[in-house]
Amino acid sequence: MKIGKQSVKIFKMKNRSGYAAICGNNLTEGGSVQQTYDRMVKAVRRTSRKTK
Repeated sequence: MKIGKQSVKIFKMKNRSGYAAICGNNLTEGGSVQQTYDRMVKAVRRTSRKTK
């Protein structure tokens, strides 16, 4: 999956019930793949606003 030009790596966490995603300097967690991706989109948007 991608957000803009950045790639998003989503994986299943072994010691928890759910998924995690890494993109750039962001790490998010969620109960499903879609929820994790949605949270990552929000995190990337938030950090891109901060750097401007």
